Amino acid sequence: MTTLYLVRHGETIDNKAQIMQGQTQGELNETGRQQARELSEKMRAERIDAFVSSDLHRSVETCEIIARPHQKPVVQTPLLRERDWGSFTGRFIPDLKDVEWPDDIETLEKMQSRARNFLTWLKVTYPDQTVLAVGHGIINKAVQSVYFRKPMSEIHRMTNAEVRVLVLG
Repeated sequence: MTTLYLVRHGETIDNKAQIMQGQTQGELNETGRQQARELSEKMRAERIDAFVSSDLHRSVETCEIIARPHQKPVVQTPLLRERDWGSFTGRFIPDLKDVEWPDDIETLEKMQSRARNFLTWLKVTYPDQTVLAVGHGIINKAVQSVYFRKPMSEIHRMTNAEVRVLVLG
């Protein structure tokens, strides 16, 4: 069985400013770096065989900080990228409250398909290993939705640098 420590990246400049980041690179702010350092300290004694991250900078940086004491590289995958918010990307989130969604936003079905592919890739690539993977709020919801076989609306939102443990049979 593969054990997955699923992590959301640390707080970013755009998180703090309530900007829809989507698949932009994003950058951790000092709070986000501190969250990653604190999580690194908590995970220091855990046996972690591999570190995996979304290929977006905010997740890669978070994962590199957490992986540092383990002296292991971070493997990047686009499967863990955040939802593509299309023309909502870069917009101030409170301004989008009553706005009709454009057609260029990635569907929940496509996200769940990516999540399913990620979990399959993980089991095949890291059988019987422990993997810490850093993703994003909504793709992490999709991963858990597939894992628990529940609608995404029933998965609680992850906070920055939060960890959830999934055991893949």
